Order: sequence, then structure tokens, then C-alpha cells
Amino acid sequence: LPNETPLWRCLETIIRDTTALYGTEEIRTPVFEHTQLFERGVGGTTDVVQKEMYTFEDKKGRSITLKPEGTAGAARAFIEHGLSNTALPLKVYYFTPCFRYETPQSGRLREHHQFGVEYFGTAAPSADAEVIALAKDVLNKFGIADLTLKINSVGCPDCREKYKTALREFFKPKFDELCGLCKDRFERNPLRLLDCKIPSCKPLSEGAPIITDYLCDDCKTHFDGVKNYLTVLGIPYTPDPYIVRGLDYYTGTVFEFVPQREGGQTTICGGGRYNGLITELGGGDVPALGFGMGLERVIMELTARGINPAVPNKPKVYIAPLTGQENAAVKLTAELRAVGVSALTDITGRGLKAQMKYADKTGAEWVVAIGDREITENAAELKNMRDKEQTRTVALDARTIADVVG
Repeated sequence: LPNETPLWRCLETIIRDTTALYGTEEIRTPVFEHTQLFERGVGGTTDVVQKEMYTFEDKKGRSITLKPEGTAGAARAFIEHGLSNTALPLKVYYFTPCFRYETPQSGRLREHHQFGVEYFGTAAPSADAEVIALAKDVLNKFGIADLTLKINSVGCPDCREKYKTALREFFKPKFDELCGLCKDRFERNPLRLLDCKIPSCKPLSEGAPIITDYLCDDCKTHFDGVKNYLTVLGIPYTPDPYIVRGLDYYTGTVFEFVPQREGGQTTICGGGRYNGLITELGGGDVPALGFGMGLERVIMELTARGINPAVPNKPKVYIAPLTGQENAAVKLTAELRAVGVSALTDITGRGLKAQMKYADKTGAEWVVAIGDREITENAAELKNMRDKEQTRTVALDARTIADVVG
């Protein structure tokens, strides 16, 4: 709504300014993609693909899906347009609507807006730390500083297979107690058992094996490197071996930012590595990583904290014509806009008293009333609406008025 969009624009400006410091560029991908992209990229065992996607056939019978998240579309664009031939790593960010068919509730909407960052073409642990630092930097500039960073490594495909075997052994005696979806996940992807949202399944994962005990030497070295760089950057973190994230494409580092405020959102930002995604989608062996941040969740968090960094878009000057001077008011208003001053005038035929009430409601800082005398003398009284005792007599000249109102 008009009273809310200034905050959205403010957050977007903070994001654009901050990502520029990290050398990222904006990418804009379609609202819908071929369904296969998400089935292959996001993963057939995820809640997103199994239960939450808006999928339909177009007029030629092709299966189309409204995008449920931003990474797969960005990865598809990277491959399709040969961006691996550009200077790597390629760093991109985006704002995008995302669509998930789930029960609307606090922090979960069927259409929400995501700010995302993706890095393509770097396997170094310093890149993981930089992506985490970027997310933290943005959140801090929003005014959300008291955050807990939780990190984990879900390993590479090789060490993850050993972990999956251990998880199956752990959950096997509890198989009959699992929900229907988790019974399906048991063979296909037991990591999802740790991420089930069904309340009856949550206690069943207590005491489950942890992935970090099964990491291969390369994955351990990489994860240790990430933790080292976070220390170098002065970013505190909490290892959480049960973070697996909800999408199948993750490999290696995964992370989440959780507000420390009592009753805050469970996760306000999350991401990690997806080194195999580009290969899975038909591209080359290009390592990649990124994160997603739900803007509605950010706004809910800011609102709960009483934080609003936005500056309302209020006019500087209202030009109030008396009867017969409408042309002069329209002309002066246009001249003020031409020199960069936001200005309004009457376009409804109101009387002066009604115009003054309207000007006050709009939040205009200054008002100039124009009648026959003002036109004859080429001068008018400029009244400050915040301090109504403060008035200035000025020439009816756009630049003169602009100098006064700033």
C-alpha cells in the first residue's frame, strides 16, 4: 500500500548500495520456468517440489511452474547465456516474487518477495565467508544487529552417502512412527527427515547422527576454512549440525541467521553452497553459493522492533490557487518540479480552506497561496506547515522558492 512502499524502497536502496560494495550486479529472471528446472534443481524429495509448487500446463501442453525460489532461475540463466565465459566469480543479486502453495501464516505467504545473492565460479572458503558477511551487513544496515549465525556443512555427495546410511540405521526402528512423507523420504533422501515440519516427527530426530562426524577430509578442510575466515571477519557463529536447509541442491556450507529477539522469526535469512547445481542443470563443473532473504519477514521483524528507516515521500511545496489563478498555480508547480522540487497544486476545484486541509494531510512542508494580489506584485507568502509562525515573502519564481525550501 502507498503508506508501506517507502519502507520497501528504503530496504531495496540499502540492498543495492550494500551489494555494490561487494561487486555484485543485478539479474532479473522470469516469474515462471519449465517445471523440470525445479524438479532437477530444487529436488524431487523437497516439500517445495512435492507439495508447494504452482504448476500448470500452457496452451501447448508444456508444464510451467511459478518460481518457488530464486536460485534455480539464476543458475539456468547462467548456463543458457554462457556466463561462465565472463570474468569469474560472477556475483549477482535479485529481487523476485516467489510462489509456494502452503497454508498462509505468520512469515509464510503464498506470494512473497525474496532478495537473493548468488556467486558463480568460486570454491574457496573465503567466498562462503564473504557471502555470509554480505547477508549480515545488509541485515545490520536494516537495523537488525542482534542475530545468531548458525552454520553447518552437509558435505559432498561422497561423504553424504555415508551419513545417509547412518541416518537410515538411526530411523529404521522408528520407521512406523514417521509421517507418510518422511516414510517416502527414508529411502529417497533421509536428510529431509531432520527437516520435517510435522510436530510428531520432530522428537524422533533427537539424538540423530550428525553430519560433521561423517565429513571427508576435503569437506572438513573447507568447513574449517570457512570458520577461520568468519573469525578473521569478526563474525561470531554457532555450529549447528542439524541445519540441512530445505532444498536438495545444497552441498558443503549451509547457514541461517536467526534473530535473538524473544518471539522473533525462526529464520530470517538462509543459504549455502550448491556446487553440483550447474552440472545437474546441464552446465559445466562450476561451484556456486548464495542465500535468500524474505523481505516480508524482514519487514515483520522491523515492525516488531519498532524500526522504520524509511523517509516518507512527502511534497515540499503545495501551491494553493485562489479562484481565477489556477493557470498560474499549474505553471508554478511545473516550474518547481523542473528544478527538482516536489510540488502539488489543486486538481479538484477545492476552495482555499479545503486546499489547506488537504495540504496538511499530504504532509507538505510549505504552502504558497496565489491570488490576484500575489500575481500583480509577483510575490507571495511562503508558510512553513511544521512551524506555522514561520513565513517568508518570496518572489513567484521557482528557483527562488527552491532556494528557500531546500
